[in-house]
Amino acid sequence: MKTITVSKTGGDYTSIQTAVNSIPRDNGEWVEIRIKPGEYHERLEVETPYIRFVGEDAMTTRITYNQGASTVLPDGARSGTFRSYTVFFGTHDLAAENITFENAAGPGYIAGQSLALYADGDRIAFRNCRFLGYQDTIFTGPLPPSSIIPNSFSGPRETSPRINGRQYYENCFIRGDVDFIFGSATAYFQGCEIFSKKRNDGRPGKSGGYATAASTAEGQRYGYIFHQCRFTSDNEAETVYLGRPWRNFAHTAVIRCQLGEHIHREGWHNWNKPDAEKTARYEEYGNEGPGASLEHRPGWIRRLTAEQAAEYTVEKVLGGEDGWNPKS
Repeated sequence: MKTITVSKTGGDYTSIQTAVNSIPRDNGEWVEIRIKPGEYHERLEVETPYIRFVGEDAMTTRITYNQGASTVLPDGARSGTFRSYTVFFGTHDLAAENITFENAAGPGYIAGQSLALYADGDRIAFRNCRFLGYQDTIFTGPLPPSSIIPNSFSGPRETSPRINGRQYYENCFIRGDVDFIFGSATAYFQGCEIFSKKRNDGRPGKSGGYATAASTAEGQRYGYIFHQCRFTSDNEAETVYLGRPWRNFAHTAVIRCQLGEHIHREGWHNWNKPDAEKTARYEEYGNEGPGASLEHRPGWIRRLTAEQAAEYTVEKVLGGEDGWNPKS
């Protein structure tokens, strides 16, 4: 495997984007980009496949930028959600480990939605990574078929075909406050910490938020699977929902996870869309902790049996027709 080194003080390149640009766009063999410790203030765009980004330690290797949806661009237009990313992964067969991805634009009431990661492709894997943001930290593309608000999809995949990509997150730390894991991909979260950050905007009743906002396409078998994850927070008790449906066929399953006291007793919110209660698939099984009680969950939430929960393995959820297994 070819190896490229990026370092703030030397190496083959001093910026990650320059290292990416050195690889042909039609690349067909894995290339490893080793990133030395440091803070890389870059807006990274990756549309070349078969690249593995490897840091030495996520606590010391950070890619950060500070563009939010409210940022005014040189042409006078606002960035909008889908141009606010720090890192854009827009192809198949990419991987990253031991790296922090950060959008430092600030809370949503100041910066608007601010993506640390926009990932839209197939067979994308992250291990031991940290994703830091506030509102809309990780977008797992593709975009829904159409926007509800005109021009709100302005960005790199606005006119592209919608492809159900598969994504894998293992032992990652994901921080945000509102809808901070959202999108239409099939995504498996294994052993991750999902940290709901308190919203300190001074508005009564606004301390909590929503961990997920799936937009799973109609007919798509899988959306988000959280397995053996920890849902943590610095919020007050019962102020955070596990998810709400960005689109009506949202699918999210939370299985054998630890749910902190910040999780609302109802667990899930319908986003004031009663019709979504008939089509969204929100599922739980074998969770523990103060927020795991199913006693007050609404009737439209599915309580999985042990047999049903056993179907949500990495191999079955992400295998597809090509048998992809990111664990192998």
